Amino acid sequence: MNYAEIKYFDIANGEGVRTTLFVSGCRRGCPGCFNEAAWNFSAGRPFTAEVEDKIIESLDHEFCDGLTLLGGEPMEPENQRGLVEFVERVRERFPRGVGASGGPAKTIWCFTGDRLEELMEGRRHHTEVTERLLGCIDVLVDGPFVQDLYDITLRFHGSSNQRLIDLNATRAAAAENGRSLAESVRLWQDEPVYTTHSM
Repeated sequence: MNYAEIKYFDIANGEGVRTTLFVSGCRRGCPGCFNEAAWNFSAGRPFTAEVEDKIIESLDHEFCDGLTLLGGEPMEPENQRGLVEFVERVRERFPRGVGASGGPAKTIWCFTGDRLEELMEGRRHHTEVTERLLGCIDVLVDGPFVQDLYDITLRFHGSSNQRLIDLNATRAAAAENGRSLAESVRLWQDEPVYTTHSM
């Protein structure tokens, strides 16, 4: 797997200050995509163990709130396989719950053009590692970018069809009601000041 870019101290792609990994490769080709350069699977550089180590080191600071995955398309089958062991490493190093210093735990966000339903068993981008990868993710921003639904007022997504799914709450709801994740979606709740677009 290649990566197109890594942004340290990123505040645009998830809550708080984050390290953001842009993987290379996307077959979706959404018109108006902000990162068309990352569609090519050969773009950028190889995602090596040294790169993994540097990202994990960047997360190990109090001011860093977590890791964000986007691209390109993290849920392309090749990229799922290239990411899963790294993301499991991050989750093991920074488990859910209270952080090492007593503050909030690190979160993992993932942006995908797939709907959650498409990642379920038997669907378009389901692979042998999909459940492992989703199991590490806290917030899944799902759905393709649609230029006609573009809305500059939206936080952490570009078009109004996209959802910010709280996967922890969704997993809990699925366990409680005995249904699938796709049937139990719970949306991530932003701070009220942002949802009202007022200060």
